[in-house]
Amino acid sequence: MTMNLSDLNELLSIRDWVRWGASRFGEAGLFFGHGTDNAFDESLALVLHALHLDHSLPRDFLDTRLTRQEKERVLDYLQRRMEEHVPAAYITHEAHFAGLSFYVNENVLVPRSPIAELIESGFEPWLQADADLQVLDLCTGSGCIAIACAHYLPHAMVDASDISPSALEVARVNVERHQLQDQVNLYRSDLFEELPEQQYDLIVSNPPYVSMEEMQALPDEFQHEPALGLEAGEDGMDIVARILCEGLRYLKPGGIMIVEVGDSMGHLMARYPQVPFLWLDFERGGHGVFLLTAERLQQYEEFFLEECES
Repeated sequence: MTMNLSDLNELLSIRDWVRWGASRFGEAGLFFGHGTDNAFDESLALVLHALHLDHSLPRDFLDTRLTRQEKERVLDYLQRRMEEHVPAAYITHEAHFAGLSFYVNENVLVPRSPIAELIESGFEPWLQADADLQVLDLCTGSGCIAIACAHYLPHAMVDASDISPSALEVARVNVERHQLQDQVNLYRSDLFEELPEQQYDLIVSNPPYVSMEEMQALPDEFQHEPALGLEAGEDGMDIVARILCEGLRYLKPGGIMIVEVGDSMGHLMARYPQVPFLWLDFERGGHGVFLLTAERLQQYEEFFLEECES
């Protein structure tokens, strides 16, 4: 239900608006998972962004009053969120990943991968963060994984590919925002097809992995994200299967591959029951991320090739 400011004259302070927004979000049955996981944090993020403030705001300032112009902007943000079910990041055009800020729009997924935790730790103990590494980020989208890798692995050279030109435009904005043009190279490529012929110490990817059936059941918020970045065939494993089939040629001996498949991990194991995927644990939550060494990829290469050819 659309509200006017005249209906809300009792909402005076930042705190009042945050509480009202959280209540309306709960009433609207919104889904949270594109940056925050609850109605209060979502409302707080939108209100602060509308006021050009951030979470470093002293708590006492939550009781300060808003001007009429500020109230109009806050109300617009909150109503778009509850009426259109659009993720907050598409309203603010800002998302955070691995402690870094990124520009986003509806041409890319909202960054939220648990891979951020691995990047922040420099992929220890599998890689040495101070080494001269070659990194490849497949299906880069906004560029968040590639850029975060370059940030936390300061001596690494990072190649990032995506099939979507509009996604690469967003990634280019973010590369320039973080001034990493000399460290991050962007390629329009269907996975490995248009990449330079070289091998990498790390291949990392958060590819599409949602099945056709699961796609239809996703909350409304996901319908605002590009389907190209979510759906990947009947069981969601079409893109992952190609990465496993082709990846060995691009991985150095001793290198590692890290891929997120989320809730589709059961589909992956069903495709490759012979393969002992190493499933990684995360302190901040998240699941469905596997690691394979180059040696394991080679050991089970026949099964990956067989699946691609079938």
